[in-house]
Amino acid sequence: MSAGRRSVKIRAVGGIAFAQLRRSPSRTALAVLAVALAVLSVTLLASLGAGVVAMGEDGLDTADRDLWLSSEPVDPAASGTENPVVGSHGIAAELTQRDDISGASPIAMHDVYVGTDPDDLERRPAVGVQRTHDGFDFEEGGGFETPDSAYDGARSTTPQQSEIVLDPAVADALDVSVGETVYVGTSRESAPQYEFTVVGISSYYSQFLGQDAVTLPLVDLQAVAGTTGTDRSTFITANVTDDADRDAVRDELDEEYPDYDVRTSEEQVGAMLEERPIVVASGLTLIGLSVVGGVVLTVNLFALVTYHQRTELAALRAIGLSRGVLAGTVGAQGLGIGVLGGLVGLAATVPIVRGLNHIAVSVVGFEEVLQTPLEVYAVGFAVAVGLGTIVAVVVGWRAGRYARIEHLE
Repeated sequence: MSAGRRSVKIRAVGGIAFAQLRRSPSRTALAVLAVALAVLSVTLLASLGAGVVAMGEDGLDTADRDLWLSSEPVDPAASGTENPVVGSHGIAAELTQRDDISGASPIAMHDVYVGTDPDDLERRPAVGVQRTHDGFDFEEGGGFETPDSAYDGARSTTPQQSEIVLDPAVADALDVSVGETVYVGTSRESAPQYEFTVVGISSYYSQFLGQDAVTLPLVDLQAVAGTTGTDRSTFITANVTDDADRDAVRDELDEEYPDYDVRTSEEQVGAMLEERPIVVASGLTLIGLSVVGGVVLTVNLFALVTYHQRTELAALRAIGLSRGVLAGTVGAQGLGIGVLGGLVGLAATVPIVRGLNHIAVSVVGFEEVLQTPLEVYAVGFAVAVGLGTIVAVVVGWRAGRYARIEHLE
């Protein structure tokens, strides 16, 4: 077939397809809406899966640390962990003295009981740090900073600052605000012994842990947990200087501290996810289901669209059009419907994701539970346009079998 005849044939197929779509505007509108819903099923589920997988990585990015020293891969959700790093302040001081490290500090995690009534305490994950900083984005109040005197001489086995930062959800549950007092302890029996003043409201560490968390000075957390003598922590985090090679520093520290594992932030993410395979499995399952669901919806849609055109297809077949032309006609319709439906679905994804994330923040306190990288939009549009066109062509080809004169009677 010459290029001229091929061009004429393509224009004819496009013209017939457009006429078919224009002839039944309500059916076309419903088909576009159905494709948009299929795209939304892909983008929303895939964005939820991407958010689940990325949540731990986002938490570490927020922590803004170059290196992590720990005894083994630690699941941050298991905040009752044994805190395996012993003598953590001494190790942090040694790291800080290095020319290639700008600063180091330990972090400990424990489950604690918190409440305003000694007889009504709630179990919450707690993070112990040396100081808070601007990144906490306090909704109310401020933070704390442990004075150097807290580390001089013999360490005290009782809380020195007795200050605490609460997640907004925890503050609401306890009905407390900045300046009020709560009881904190690692058991229901010990909590009434320790009174802490609420100095700030922030959800900084909640995303990192995946739960509504409280934050208090590390020395105080160690005091209520009874680990002051061994100076235990979960991690020691460090930042390298601007002129240092992060990987080289990691390798040197790994040799210098053979009892511990030293990882970069990216490696720590991988180690944590290995300890939480259900998170990865859930995210990948959601992404897989989104694609499968979108494919099923798209296939069924174009099968129904073609079925409702069986009379028109029979008429075209009766006047001598080949099965190839019929397939091209239905495929062109699929392309047009797919493009329109895909654009509508992608446009609707943005406000819906924002709305769902807003609901997630207000209900569970986590931001960006749904995340939409460009790959999510690409997959949604590919299902609508690419797969939609292919399915329409295949369905149109098969439709040529039953597009007979009998359907005109």
